[in-house]
Amino acid sequence: MDKVDYDRALYYTHRSEWDNLLILMVRSKDDLLSKRIEHFLHAYHFSHDYTVVERNLYTLLRYIEHANITYSEEQPLEVDVVKM
Repeated sequence: MDKVDYDRALYYTHRSEWDNLLILMVRSKDDLLSKRIEHFLHAYHFSHDYTVVERNLYTLLRYIEHANITYSEEQPLEVDVVKM
């Protein structure tokens, strides 16, 4: 898993870049992210009920948020302290 995948998924979703989101779905090593993207894109292209699209979008966004928080807790930023 790479945090960049989650950032890209959020960016592509926000910008409605569905082709890039599809490519990310195929290339990502995170199976859950790929599955969430797949469900959202399927609902977006084939569902006539907007609530289904909205539900899948929110599920994808919640997973991206969860993954970012989890990744940040596992990989804390290294901060260099400057002594004065």
